[in-house]
Amino acid sequence: MATSISFLPIAENRPIFEDLVTQALKHAKSLGASDAAAEVSEAQGLAVSVRKGQVETVEQTRDRSMDITVFAGQRRGSASTSDFSPAAMRQTVEAAWHIARYTAEDPSAGLPEADLLAKDVKHTLQLHHPWAVSVAQATELAITAERAALDTDKRITNTEGAGVDTHEGHFVLGNTRGFLDGYAYSRHGLSVAPIAGRGQSMQRDYWYTSDRRANRLADPQAVGRYAAERALSRLSARRIPTGHFPVLFEAPLALGLVGALTQAVSGGSLYRKVSFLVDALGQEIFPKHLSITEDPHIKGAMGSSPFDEEGVRTQPRDLVRDGVLQGYLLSTYTARKLGMTTTGNAGGSHNLELTSSLTRRKDDLPAMLRKMGTGLLVTELIGQGVNYLTGDYSRGAFGYWVKDGQIQHAVQEVTIAGNLKDMFAQIVAVGADTITRGSKTTGSILIENMAIAGT
Repeated sequence: MATSISFLPIAENRPIFEDLVTQALKHAKSLGASDAAAEVSEAQGLAVSVRKGQVETVEQTRDRSMDITVFAGQRRGSASTSDFSPAAMRQTVEAAWHIARYTAEDPSAGLPEADLLAKDVKHTLQLHHPWAVSVAQATELAITAERAALDTDKRITNTEGAGVDTHEGHFVLGNTRGFLDGYAYSRHGLSVAPIAGRGQSMQRDYWYTSDRRANRLADPQAVGRYAAERALSRLSARRIPTGHFPVLFEAPLALGLVGALTQAVSGGSLYRKVSFLVDALGQEIFPKHLSITEDPHIKGAMGSSPFDEEGVRTQPRDLVRDGVLQGYLLSTYTARKLGMTTTGNAGGSHNLELTSSLTRRKDDLPAMLRKMGTGLLVTELIGQGVNYLTGDYSRGAFGYWVKDGQIQHAVQEVTIAGNLKDMFAQIVAVGADTITRGSKTTGSILIENMAIAGT
């Protein structure tokens, strides 16, 4: 799976995009706009899915967009178009200006302060690694992954299919406060979802690999075999009695707990007061052994970026240090609503990593099971039972019953429940079995006590 040159005319279009943005900003100012921002982008993608060795879908996409936001003082209007002609650009700017003139004033509206913008950026993050994969090659990779799953064991009787996808794009963003920049990016992936068993005892699981670089994707056969092994391990599933037990979240699911934190400390949730962590800044929300760092400048990482969606420069920081919440995730608008300064998180977080000072190199999943002793290893969550206003947490779950540090059998048709504030405070260990998905990294997470509703 080798990388290649881009099929997008990036070098050719970059100066064209810069000129479009510049002209759009000039036109907005000529109409009377106090400020304006514009973004021009294009992207292309390929997604191939197969099932039982046959192609099911082939989707090729090519998208272009010009997005304009103009300000009339503290009134804002936005418009977009896929037509990059000068006439369409002017019409789009004028449409945004018309909206702004008749929109209610918002004291928090406006561009970021000029001194917060990322100017003269050195683009060294290596975010663009195109993959010149053909439909035939993508199909063969997907078939290889699916075949590996089916060949793992005769009890793998069916699949929901396998897929390969690749995506790349580039953009130029500019505003009337002196910012003009952009970059190219890519992301690629491969997935497979096998089915084990027959009739009422069928079980499904899946696995996938993703990266900005195609040559760093996991081997398709390894992905297929691992997905099959996960499905097979579910065949022993049964229910367990109701009670309170320790719960170990497998690393891919533990990422969801990090995601719950980001939702709770995002500016939109905070200023609307729909978060259980309102006014939690400076408070101990995790045990002292836990920290969460944000590093937007890791080369090649999925969550890396030299600036956010508003052009504000990004920088490494501690989101949580020794259990204490150090900051929020704020855009310019949400920061102003809170009387604070943007944290460069317009568009979301950048490479969050949860770590524990107690974690040792040998703390793999078997070691974490031994630390738990007796309890539930959770490998799948069902439903959306999270109330971010109160922190109440109730999800259907699938996993494995563990006794004396050893997996006994799979578990199904149970519900785990607690409150996120209590769950965060009761994290007793984080595994060294780290996994990265998108912009988040963590190992498995052991919570001391949760309610489990079974039989």
